[in-house]
Amino acid sequence: MPASKASRFFERVDQREFQLCQSINRCLRYRCVLPYFRVVSRLGDGWFWYALILSLPLLHPEAGLALALLMAATGLVCTLTYKSLKKTLIRERPFISFPAIHCGTPPLDRYSFPSGHTLHAACFNTLLALTLPTLALVILPFTLSVAASRVVLGLHYPSDVLAGAVIGSVMGALAVELLPLFMPMA
Repeated sequence: MPASKASRFFERVDQREFQLCQSINRCLRYRCVLPYFRVVSRLGDGWFWYALILSLPLLHPEAGLALALLMAATGLVCTLTYKSLKKTLIRERPFISFPAIHCGTPPLDRYSFPSGHTLHAACFNTLLALTLPTLALVILPFTLSVAASRVVLGLHYPSDVLAGAVIGSVMGALAVELLPLFMPMA
């Protein structure tokens, strides 16, 4: 079976990103790094976002329910988007392509591009930045940790994370444009 244009492109990009990936992945040698990023990654699987969505109506009674519904709907669209892209583009994860890169935690799915964890984190942080900026600022360190965890743990290339951040940020901004559909009439 001949290689697709996307897979040939990714093979070239993978070679260029390998050393950067390996350098970042070497952080796992430090004792506190692996446990921290494993926890962040696990929370980024959705647990942190589910808890936040469920708590929004309590934290912000006036708009929290509308934001929670919007985040839930947007999260579903994010999931469908990244799964479709991964299935279509088929980029192997760094630890699969390069045995020198250590896999710090088992991945949730097979392919690498784009980072779904980062896509969701960037989407939700952008959505909050445009609606509840103070809360977004509080959550920003977690969002950045999720993005970093993907490369540190050997699960993604930096370009996977960058693509996830860009796609997620755009989706979060577009979701805010739809917010009036979720807000009750005054």
